[in-house]
Amino acid sequence: MIVTNRRQLLAGSGLAALGGALPGRAWAQAPAAGKPDLFVGTGGHGHTFPGASLPFGMAQLSPDTDNSRWDACSGYHRTDGSIMGFSHTHLSGTGIGDMLDVLVVPTRGPLKLKPGKLGEADLGYRQRFSDEHAEPGYYRVRLESGVLSELTVTERCGISRHRFPAGPGHILIDFAHMILDKWDKGALIEDASLAWGPDGMLTGSRQVNRWAKGRHIHFAMQLSRKPDRVEFFGDDDKPAAKGAKSVKGRSLKVALFFDEAGGDPILVKTGLSSVAPDGARAALAAEVPAWDFDGTAAKARQAWTREIDRVRVKGGTEAQRTILASALYHAFLAPTLATDRDGRYIGLDQQVHQAPADSPAFSTYSLWDTYRALHPLLTLVQPERAAVFTRDLIRQTAQSPYGPPVWPLQGVETGCMIGWHSVSVMAEAKAKGIEADYAAAWPNVRRRAFDPAFKDSDASLGREHYYQLGYVPADKVWESVSRTQEYAYDDWAMAVLADAAGAPEDAKRLRDRSRNYRNVLDASIGFARPKFSDGKWWAQYDPIQIGHMPKPWWRDYTEANGWQATFLNQHDVYGLIEHFGGDAAFEKKLDSFYNAPSTLPDNAPPDISGLVGQYAHGNEPNHHVAYLYAFAGAPWKTQAMVRRLLTEMYKDDPNGVIGNDDCGQMSAWFVFSALGFYPVDPVSALYVFGSPLFDEAELSVGNGRTLRVRATGNGPDRPYIQSVRWNGKPWTRNWIAHAELQKGGELEFVMGAKPSRFGSAKADRPPSYGRSPA
Repeated sequence: MIVTNRRQLLAGSGLAALGGALPGRAWAQAPAAGKPDLFVGTGGHGHTFPGASLPFGMAQLSPDTDNSRWDACSGYHRTDGSIMGFSHTHLSGTGIGDMLDVLVVPTRGPLKLKPGKLGEADLGYRQRFSDEHAEPGYYRVRLESGVLSELTVTERCGISRHRFPAGPGHILIDFAHMILDKWDKGALIEDASLAWGPDGMLTGSRQVNRWAKGRHIHFAMQLSRKPDRVEFFGDDDKPAAKGAKSVKGRSLKVALFFDEAGGDPILVKTGLSSVAPDGARAALAAEVPAWDFDGTAAKARQAWTREIDRVRVKGGTEAQRTILASALYHAFLAPTLATDRDGRYIGLDQQVHQAPADSPAFSTYSLWDTYRALHPLLTLVQPERAAVFTRDLIRQTAQSPYGPPVWPLQGVETGCMIGWHSVSVMAEAKAKGIEADYAAAWPNVRRRAFDPAFKDSDASLGREHYYQLGYVPADKVWESVSRTQEYAYDDWAMAVLADAAGAPEDAKRLRDRSRNYRNVLDASIGFARPKFSDGKWWAQYDPIQIGHMPKPWWRDYTEANGWQATFLNQHDVYGLIEHFGGDAAFEKKLDSFYNAPSTLPDNAPPDISGLVGQYAHGNEPNHHVAYLYAFAGAPWKTQAMVRRLLTEMYKDDPNGVIGNDDCGQMSAWFVFSALGFYPVDPVSALYVFGSPLFDEAELSVGNGRTLRVRATGNGPDRPYIQSVRWNGKPWTRNWIAHAELQKGGELEFVMGAKPSRFGSAKADRPPSYGRSPA
C-alpha cells in the first residue's frame, strides 16, 4: 500500500551587556561552538542536503542523487549510490520537493542526455562517487569518471571547480532537471531558453510549474576555460541546428565539450535571479568578479563560523555537541534570500517590487513548521535578522492576494499546510519588541480574519463555516479538526496585530474566538474529534485513526491522528486543562499519551514518526506537548520527557533527524530544549523550562549582550531541576520571559537525580492566554 504525504497532495531583571562572567563566577574553560556534520539528516526522512550554501542565502549548490521519490525532496539521500550532477537551488528538510535548478554534470566519455534510473548508473549520465566531504560553505566529491568536483557559494552565485583527468571531457547543463512527482499534471516547464553569448556567457530562463507553480528562475554562467564545442538540445533531446547559439522550448540542455579537459581545473560560476537574466549577470559581476575559488570558499566558511558561534556550549558528549552545531547549521539555512542585488524581487502578487536596501525580500518560509521554534530561536540569537524577516512578512502580507503568507516560495504562495501562521511570526515579533510597521499588514490580516469572501488557498478553506459555527465541519472540509485548532491559534496571534493597528474591538473579538479550539474537543471522551455540520460527533471514532475518510485522501487531521491533535492547543493551556477536568485528569491524560501503544493505521502518512506512545516527535503538531506537564503542576515529567527526547530522537549520523527537518524546525526544537527552555506559545514571548543538556552554554543575543546558561550538577542520570537562579538571585518560576533573556545575564539550573517540586506551585506555573491557573 502506498501511503501519501499531505505535502505531496498539495522566531523583570537582568544584567546588561555582560562582557565577562558574573562576579565570583569562573568559567575554567569557555564554552565553544561545535563543528557541524552536514550529513546529519541526509538519511532516513530528514530530507536535508550536504552541499554548499551561505546562511539564508539564495544559492544552495549541492549534489543531486535522485529527483523522483519522497526521500529525495532535497535532491539528495545518503543511501543513494550515484550522483546525477550539481544543481544550484535546494530545499532543506521539506516534505515536498521543488527547486534543483541548473544541473551541472562534469563527466567524460560518450555524451548522455538522460540521467538514468537510480541503481542503474551505467545507463545514463549519473555517476558513482567516492571521497565525499562536506563542511559549511564547501563540498567535495570524486566522481567515477575521475573528475574531482568542489563546490562553494556566494549569496546569489554558485562556484564549482572540476579537475578532469587528461583527455577529452564535457560538462552538460541539464536545464530540464527538476523534482518529479506522480501527482504532477500538465506542463512542468514552460518558456525555457538557453543562449550562448559572444562574451562566452551562457544564460537561461524557465518557468517551473511543480509545487510553486509559475515560479521563475534565471541564470548567467561563465566558465574559466572556453569550450571547444557547444551543442544545444531542445525538447525530446532533439539536437539544435549545427552552430546554433541558442534554443527555446521546455526541456532544454547544452553540452560544453573540451578536447583536452585535463590540466588546469575548469571553474563554473553561476549567478541566479528570480526576476530577470540581468539580475543573474549582476550577481556574477559583483559577487564573483574573479576566478578565486579558494578565496570564495574561505569567505563562506568564515560566514558560517560567525553564525554557528552564536551558541557555544561545554559539557555533554562529543556527539551531542555535533548534533547541536548541525542543528544550528540547519536552522540558519532558511528563509532564503529572494532579492537581486539592485533590490528587485518577485512579490506574491507575481509583480516585480523594489525592496529597501536594509530590508531585502526572502523566500522559503515553511511557516506551519517554523513558527513554533525556528522563528522564536531567531528572535533570541538572530534578533537583527528576525527584524528583517518580520518586515518582509509584513510587506508580503500587504502584497499577496491571499494576505498573510502561508508557505511562500520564490514569489508563489503554495498554500501548503493549513492556517496562515505568518501572523504568529509577526505577532511574536511585536510581543518581543521588534520594531516594524505592523499596521501596514493589518488590512489584509483583517480580511483574512473576518471576510469570508477574501481569496482562499487550500490552507484557509472552511473559514466561512468557522465563522458561522465556531468550527470547521468534518463533512464539509478536509482536515477540519486541525483547521479549527490552528485557525484558533491564528486568531490569538491576529489579536496582537489588531492591537498594534489600533483596533481593540477586533482584538477582543479575535481573542474570544481563539477559544474555538474547544469546539472540536469532546470532553466526554477526552479527545479531539471530528464534528459534522449538524453538530454531531463522528460516531465510529478511534483516536489512532486519521479521520472518517469519506474519500481516500480526506483526513480530519493535518499530519496527525486523534491522539496527537488532542494536545495541539498552545495558547490557552489552562482552558484545555479545565476542559478535560483539571490538573490531575490532564496529567493522567498526558501520561496515557506517552504510554499508549504506538499503533498507527495503515493509511497514516509517513510524517507521523518518532513515536513515544502516541506522541510523534517526527512532526510538528506535538513539539510543545512535553512542556504541557509544567502547566498542570508536574514539571518534573516535562524534564524527564524532554531529556528523553533529546537523547533518543537525535543522533550524529545521516539518520540523525527522526522526521523531516522542515527548514530547521526539528533542529530548532533541539537547540531550545538542549539549552533548557522552549517557546510553547511563541506569541506569549515566554519560555517554559525543560532539562538543559549541556553543563554550560553562551548565547549571543544581540547588541553585544551574552546570555549564559549553567546546569550545575548536570549529568545523563540527573535530568531534574532542583532550583534556578537568575543573575545570582533565586528564581522560583518554571518559566522566564524573552524580555529577561534578551538583556543578557546568567541563568543557572541546579540539577539532580530525583524529581523536585520546583516550579509546581500555581503561582510559579507559566502564564497562558494571559493568565495564571485559577
